[in-house]
Amino acid sequence: MKESITLKGVELWLLPQKAMYWPAERSLFIADTHFGKISHFRKHGHKLPKEAAVQNLLRLEELLYATQAKSVYFLGDLFHSDLNREWIGFKQVIALFPQTTFHLIGGNHDILDDLSYYRARLTYHPDGLALKPFFLSHEPLDECEGYNLCGHIHPGVRLRGAGRQSLRLPCFVFNHRQGILPAFGEFTGTHLLKISKKDKVFVIADDRVIEMN
Repeated sequence: MKESITLKGVELWLLPQKAMYWPAERSLFIADTHFGKISHFRKHGHKLPKEAAVQNLLRLEELLYATQAKSVYFLGDLFHSDLNREWIGFKQVIALFPQTTFHLIGGNHDILDDLSYYRARLTYHPDGLALKPFFLSHEPLDECEGYNLCGHIHPGVRLRGAGRQSLRLPCFVFNHRQGILPAFGEFTGTHLLKISKKDKVFVIADDRVIEMN
């Protein structure tokens, strides 16, 4: 179940798939997919389930079908490391949507050459992108022309229950000048943020987006 938020007069949908949708423009925003991370860690001896890499790509495919987005903006860290099978799988997913334009905002893990992005039908924006009334970046910006939509942080919050029980959940965080999206990819971890009373926080739990404050 989605939630909605209005930023700079624009209605945006916060999706439980850890993505954000701009219905008026049919635009989809996704941060920190980190495709290739699972294969990278498996290559170095970490026992992560290889099925999880496929599930990440299937989640992307299902999201694209569900939203029928005209434009998709990856807010950095699309791919985690060097080329491997997950990059091939990513290109196969993108090929299923020939009418959709795909954009990549450069992130610190986006180390592939420009030709690789071109062949994947990605328009690459290494220095961010103005998409009025927003400015898209990977890392949060202190100053920019427009409301800053970004990723990089992998925001999360800890909910505490009775006794010592606690639950760590990914979330969207919005303040007066900036919105930080949760990491789309699995096994990316979350960073617990210090939340101000003025911030709007939406946690993702059980396929629902829930406003906290």
